[in-house]
Amino acid sequence: MKRDVDTGVSVEGADVWHERLGWAFGLTASDPAERAAALVRLTDAERNVQDALDRYNRAWRRRYAPGRQAAHRNYEKALRYSLPGALWDRPAGPGISTWPGLPYALCFLEWEAGYPREWTRYAKSWGTKEDLIRYMAAVHHDEAVRNRLVELVETVVQRPYRCKDREYVRVARAVDSEDLRGRLEKAARSDNPWAQRHAGYVLWILDRPEVPNTRHVWRTWLAAASGE
Repeated sequence: MKRDVDTGVSVEGADVWHERLGWAFGLTASDPAERAAALVRLTDAERNVQDALDRYNRAWRRRYAPGRQAAHRNYEKALRYSLPGALWDRPAGPGISTWPGLPYALCFLEWEAGYPREWTRYAKSWGTKEDLIRYMAAVHHDEAVRNRLVELVETVVQRPYRCKDREYVRVARAVDSEDLRGRLEKAARSDNPWAQRHAGYVLWILDRPEVPNTRHVWRTWLAAASGE
């Protein structure tokens, strides 16, 4: 493991990430048994994180504790084997596109989008969700990542609003394309009232890049749309 000289963030290869977190892809599997097995792995990892944190807190409370640094290192190590902890140490800016943790960040967001109850029960972290969505809102992703982000936006606009979902407008603006707009237009014409509102708003704001994506703008648009 080395550290990026510009960001100070730990840089580890894809093989290291897979060794630690390869099981996490099971969280979004369509097979319930595979998903259940991944949840067991996550539960064990989170238990290790909590144990390491408890040991660090005990060391910190002691007046003289030469083991503080070691306890803190053990806690940081435990985080790297779990979610969302493994995603907290990440590069900023363009570095996200080449970050080996990117597939796991996408998996974390796809898990929340596809299995929100499991995500809320086992790994709820609204701040991490918000940060990851903002990091994803970049225009330099490769085609495979852009396609997954388009699918994420499509999934989110078709469900009842969840905390931080409004941040996906950033992603929609970053991956704006005919494909995305076609999916949004289809959702806006559907019988799903949530999709009608959410997709309609995203389409409206994509046509107005100068308009900020604020609560006031959303409420103003919603009131006007409801009046129509």
